[in-house]
Amino acid sequence: MSLKRNFSVGFIVSIWGALLGLAAVPFYLKYLGTEAYGLIGFFATTQALLQLLDLGLSPTINREVARCSASGNMREARNLLHTMAIVYWIMAGLIALVAIGLAPFVAEHWLKASQLPVDTVTHAITLMGVVVACRWPVGLYMGALMGMQRVALSSSIGAVVGTLSSLGAIAILVFVSPTIEAFFIWQACVGFMYAIVMRGVAWKIMGEDNESRRFNIDDLKRIWRFSAGMSAVTLTGVILMQLDKVLLSKFLSLDDFGRYVLAGVVANGLYIFLTPLFNAIYPRMTALVASGETEKLIDLYKTGTRLFLTLFFPVVIMAVLFSEDFLFVWTRNQQLATSSALITSVLLLGTALNGVMHFPYALQLAYGSTRLPLTINVVLIIIMAPMIVVLSMSYGAIGGAMTWLLLNISYLIFGTWITHKNILKGEALDWLIHSVGIPFGISFIVMMAGWQFTYVKGSHYFNFLWGTSFILLALLANMLLMPKKIVAKIKQWRP
Repeated sequence: MSLKRNFSVGFIVSIWGALLGLAAVPFYLKYLGTEAYGLIGFFATTQALLQLLDLGLSPTINREVARCSASGNMREARNLLHTMAIVYWIMAGLIALVAIGLAPFVAEHWLKASQLPVDTVTHAITLMGVVVACRWPVGLYMGALMGMQRVALSSSIGAVVGTLSSLGAIAILVFVSPTIEAFFIWQACVGFMYAIVMRGVAWKIMGEDNESRRFNIDDLKRIWRFSAGMSAVTLTGVILMQLDKVLLSKFLSLDDFGRYVLAGVVANGLYIFLTPLFNAIYPRMTALVASGETEKLIDLYKTGTRLFLTLFFPVVIMAVLFSEDFLFVWTRNQQLATSSALITSVLLLGTALNGVMHFPYALQLAYGSTRLPLTINVVLIIIMAPMIVVLSMSYGAIGGAMTWLLLNISYLIFGTWITHKNILKGEALDWLIHSVGIPFGISFIVMMAGWQFTYVKGSHYFNFLWGTSFILLALLANMLLMPKKIVAKIKQWRP
């Protein structure tokens, strides 16, 4: 599949998933309440953390299936898939059992529910474990499809299941039972169906050869080194992304935690742009490194950053300045919009800076360096843990958001310095100033001027529409002020 099509499919699916998520939240808040929505946020965090148990096996099956497909040795690929599937399904059962066992303790001693009964919270946590268990094998079969270069098929199935999951949940809450238990029962049913469908599709694509299916411990021994290397960066990355929510679920009331989760949903919407971006630039950078075309690599790195941030920063700054208006238009809840606006703005800024670092991260991996991102992640985790405890205990949810922003400011400065101390030496300052700083400055000035002169207190729809229109002005200003040599390089690019 071409680079252009990979980006297009990923971008479309990301947009659809984000729109579904945004559309569903007001219904969840209306029919379940803020506390129950906090449980949904806790579930999302738990699900992300449990991905650590994957230990790099999903990207490993991707790599191995692709290798076997290229060499024509699909029997080996089917053996490996069968062996790993047994491991995955056993792990799924263990996850469900552990969740059932820990549910009473988490409900009584970890989460701070003031309105929901403890029994309800316990049942919800139990069902969370069942949902995670049902969806657990999906990653394996998705990796196999990716290895067979069926990106569009895998993404399409995911989009259909995501639609069924969100719209079906709304229907259940509206027409059947407006309870958190009903929500998670539906998610468990959809998750199990997803795993079964992905299993059937993966085996159909790889070929139904029952004679080649046998459990082989040697297959696991052969791949463990690669899996361990892949899992190290993933492990620290997941901890870094979820640590704030894990700790805040302990220190905040469930109501305040629900507001933080709501703000996080908005901030994570930026990954609509960031995930397809990384999937597109990383293989291109890898190819340029492999062919020794350093000058083209530098052009892609600098010019790509400048072009992307020319589009990205106006959207980010608009969302930061008009966060209360966006939240009101989205949720139709003035109190919730007012109380969550500042948290949302701060999280948006932090996530945007984290997104900027996708370029250095792709560069690190293109050079085959897992040591750099691993070192950076470990240092950031060591800084983040005590900082979030201190700030959240002193300032509540906004303290948690400030931790995320300060952490990513540090990441931008020191992560860039460390990267270019080892790779493309001497490019750090030039990249920070010209590729990052200038588009941010132009976007900030234009958007701030628009906010200052047109903002009308309480006129949320008017403000939101004006803010959206100023994105185009900021984009135009960035393009007009872009150096001609950069414009010329962009025109030379091919998909």
